[in-house]
Amino acid sequence: MGALPQPASFGRAQGALGWAFANCFRPLQALMTVPVMLFLIALTAMLFRPADHRFHSYDRFAFILLIFVVLVRSWVTQMPIRIAGPVVVPLSALLLLALYDALTQPYDAETWGVLAAKWLVPLGLYILAGYVFEDDESRRNLEIFSLATLAYLCAIAILFLDGAKDFIFPRYILDEGLGIHADRARGPFLQAVANGLSLNMLGLLALDSFRRHQLPRPLAIVLLVALPLAIVATKTRAVWLSFAASILWLMFFSPSRCLRRTSLCLVLGGGLVFAGLLTLDSSHISLRDRLAESGPVTFRMAVYEAGWKMFQEKPLLGWGSREMQTELSNQITEFHQEQFFFHNTLLEILVEYGLLGLALYLWLILDLFRLGRERHRLRDTGTFVDEHFRALWPLIVAVYLLNGCFVVMNYQFVNGILFTLAGILAAHNRRAQMEFDGITN
Repeated sequence: MGALPQPASFGRAQGALGWAFANCFRPLQALMTVPVMLFLIALTAMLFRPADHRFHSYDRFAFILLIFVVLVRSWVTQMPIRIAGPVVVPLSALLLLALYDALTQPYDAETWGVLAAKWLVPLGLYILAGYVFEDDESRRNLEIFSLATLAYLCAIAILFLDGAKDFIFPRYILDEGLGIHADRARGPFLQAVANGLSLNMLGLLALDSFRRHQLPRPLAIVLLVALPLAIVATKTRAVWLSFAASILWLMFFSPSRCLRRTSLCLVLGGGLVFAGLLTLDSSHISLRDRLAESGPVTFRMAVYEAGWKMFQEKPLLGWGSREMQTELSNQITEFHQEQFFFHNTLLEILVEYGLLGLALYLWLILDLFRLGRERHRLRDTGTFVDEHFRALWPLIVAVYLLNGCFVVMNYQFVNGILFTLAGILAAHNRRAQMEFDGITN
């Protein structure tokens, strides 16, 4: 017997279903063609997410979407993502320690948020960066994003220094109920050290762009004038110290003559800016009171002393985040506030996870420094991977570490920028090694 004819309505329904099914994947197909844009959108969402704000989770959605799209793109193009190499092992181990700690206590959104910002987001961006920023064009887009972010942060800091708060955006930066350091230029991070560290790191990237003639001279002059002003506006001595040290290091030890000369101009200009602002007595500009202030130093010393005592009690595996906060409050009796923080990344890891955590973190930092080495060079080197940038890379890591001695690095954007650059270097090193192995074989 022959097959029964199908009704025309069934064929139309089948066609409509096929059309709908095909069109469902078109947005995903479109997203797979713009992974660089998705990556930069995720970084932007992390930049504008206040650390103490519990309602905005769009940065998490952007991060998850980025991971999903890159994974699907990898599957479609049959280019597997390699989760191995420097940084991955110690960072993954620290993530597992934090995950175990979070699972052994009642659910707390802040605990999971800190876990993501300190360990999960850096690991994810480190792995993805090498596959998203594969060529010079994509890395150039990241460079433009970094320069635009630097210009924004400088503008916001200078507006704050000048008292022109009506022009500051977003407005939550001025909310004294969020974060700390409401009297300083703290930017969207709501923390002056984090803002200063971002200015310092992005400023070093801008100097590298100027060296490669990717930053037009007029714009470079504007940024070089604005950057010292923005750094001073943070009114934070740790930021001033790290910025001055990094520029002086470039002035004396950089292999690039352009960077040495530009750093000299920054030293002279920044010194004049700082000296000029010291003479002003306006309540929102005066820096003399900040220089003479000793209260924060006394408080930090009390916290450091309490932290050291806690480490001596549990040196191997630490206290865990919840017990650490409770015991720290019990140890400090001369100051009274709801919560105490170590304001020091190394000390917090030492107390929270003991010598095991500290050893893993030191391993991580060592791997970050080693990424700047280039055993074999690819023929097509470009943005963020050439020999002069590699000479600059240890300075960027050192600036990150120095500021980490005065703040706990749980700021997604700061960690995201550092580990994105690290991922680009790692992927470039891996491709260079593969090309060298292919030539020698």
